[in-house]
Amino acid sequence: MGDRKMGRILPGDPNVHRFGCQSCGQSLCFVGVDTHADKFISDPSVRSGMQGSGAHGASSMLASTRMDNSFVVLPKQRPQSQGVPRPREGAGQADTGQTGKTMEESFVVVYKNESPSDGGGMHIPSPDGAMQPNNSGFHTTITILKRAFEISKTQTQVEQPLCLECMRVLSDKLDKEVEDVNRDIKAYEGCLKRLEGESRNVLSEADFLKEKLKIEEEERRLEAAIKETENQFAEVNAELKELELKSVRFKELEERYWHEYNNFQFQLISHQEERDAILAKIEVSQAHLELLKRTNVLNDAFPIWHEGDFGTINNFRLGRLPKILVEWDEINAAWGQASLLLHTMCQYFRPRFQYRIKILPMGSYPRIMDNNSTYELFGPVNLFWSTRYDKAMTLFLTCLKEFAEFANSRDQENNIPHEKCFKLPYK
Repeated sequence: MGDRKMGRILPGDPNVHRFGCQSCGQSLCFVGVDTHADKFISDPSVRSGMQGSGAHGASSMLASTRMDNSFVVLPKQRPQSQGVPRPREGAGQADTGQTGKTMEESFVVVYKNESPSDGGGMHIPSPDGAMQPNNSGFHTTITILKRAFEISKTQTQVEQPLCLECMRVLSDKLDKEVEDVNRDIKAYEGCLKRLEGESRNVLSEADFLKEKLKIEEEERRLEAAIKETENQFAEVNAELKELELKSVRFKELEERYWHEYNNFQFQLISHQEERDAILAKIEVSQAHLELLKRTNVLNDAFPIWHEGDFGTINNFRLGRLPKILVEWDEINAAWGQASLLLHTMCQYFRPRFQYRIKILPMGSYPRIMDNNSTYELFGPVNLFWSTRYDKAMTLFLTCLKEFAEFANSRDQENNIPHEKCFKLPYK
């Protein structure tokens, strides 16, 4: 990371090693390293590390223009009498005003109490304001730190270096682990003492062999039981698989049964609805039939009643009196309605009703046929010219009598009581 100075960015030496906490990653600041450097310099492993990395560290520091700002090394202070004053806030500003170059406020540089010739790491200002380091002492300090961290990592199996806070957390954790281990040790010691205090019964060789044979026999028996259990387990698994297959088939049959049952229920409901509809139609038809049975078409078509001294059919009077002269047109119409009614009844019961007299309804001009002879059943007629008319009326009454006898015989055949059988009210 470069240094910012007077609007310029001065690059830092990329070869200078930077230390950070291996737990939280925070940059570390080391104080008083040179105080303990002499203790590690006598270590052969440290010395070998220093010799292997001294040349590279020196070359890297010569290429650097400023110290790295990720850490601050505070070696022994150099007295003010050595000629190089310790930078202070006010003094630093005055000196930089003379040289035109200022040091970064993030640096605290303390010169060691050593001469430049013995590799003490003294920094001499140059005319352009840059710091010219004597690199051997500084690099030695870095090498010692690195070696010390490697040794501590090897001994403790903990990544080094660590900051103070992470070190406290690690220390608390190790203290708890030590307490747990001490408790386990005490528990093991108590168990050991209890076992040592118990009496021991040592078996003889013969007893030992007997116990061994007994245990082997028990082992063989248990192995046989295990084998038998495994066989039973295999049989149970086979039965279970067979039962599962049967269960699957049973479920399929059950599902198919319910489908068929639902279809049958649907068809049954449809047939029931159709049956109910047919029964309803039958009931309506029966009611209509009963109504039709009670209905006489001939009574509706040919209503017969009376008016005064005359009988009427369709409100036409049939007959006349000396005092009441009925028009012949009305009488002819009445004879036409009566002839049509008798002819319709005779035709309805053919061929069971055989008759020789034929009625020819021709509106208001009906005729009666007997033995190929035809007689007119309409007027006007008078006293002298009424023979054919009288013959026609006689034949009509003869046909009506024969039909009444036929109707009476039908009622008797149908086991109708005699008093209820059909008969004419008049001769």
